[in-house]
Formats: sequence, C-alpha cells, structure tokens
Amino acid sequence: MNKEDELNKELIDYENLEKQLEVVLIQKHQLQLQLNEIKHALEELKTAKGQVYRSVGSLMIQSSKEEADKDLKDRQELIDVKLNALGKQEEKLRSSVTEAQKSLQEKMKGYEKK
Repeated sequence: MNKEDELNKELIDYENLEKQLEVVLIQKHQLQLQLNEIKHALEELKTAKGQVYRSVGSLMIQSSKEEADKDLKDRQELIDVKLNALGKQEEKLRSSVTEAQKSLQEKMKGYEKK
C-alpha cells in the first residue's frame, strides 16, 4: 500500500470515528430528554390527587401512585446506566478522534513539503 492509499484509509477511518461519535451524542441527547421527562413526571406525581395513569407501550392504564413512582424510578435508573455507558463510549471516541486528527495533520504536513 502506498502512502496515498494509507492516507485515504486513515481519512476514511477518521470520518467513521466522527460519525460514531455523532451517533453516540445523538443517543445521549435522546436519553437526556427522556430522563428530563421522567424527572418532570416524578415531580407531577408527588402532587397528583385521585387516579393516576401510566404509559405501557401504546396504552394508558390506571395505576397506583406507588406503582407509577416505582416504574418511573426504574426507568430513570436504567437511563442513568445507559447514559453512563454512553459517556464512557463518548470519551473513548473523542480520544480516538483526537489521535486520528493529529496523525492526519502530521501526514498532511509531509504532503505539503513535497
């Protein structure tokens, strides 16, 4: 493989890393939105009087405040775990993107001198 092919491969790898990072950031943002909704629902649940309903799939079913609270807290915990995992993945990808970027810049300097 010649130097130009190596550079092209490295450039493609760099672009793939950036795309992976973008996907992780989008997933993280979506989970953060869900977490905010859950926190808001938990606050509303504290002041709720009378019947309470919770979402199960595409259905709304009547529920006790305790069941709804437990369900929301379980979902909150699951999202926290996913966010933590995505945060670690984001950190690794950012590091890889930075390393790939530095490597590409060094190789590009070599081409500029020619």
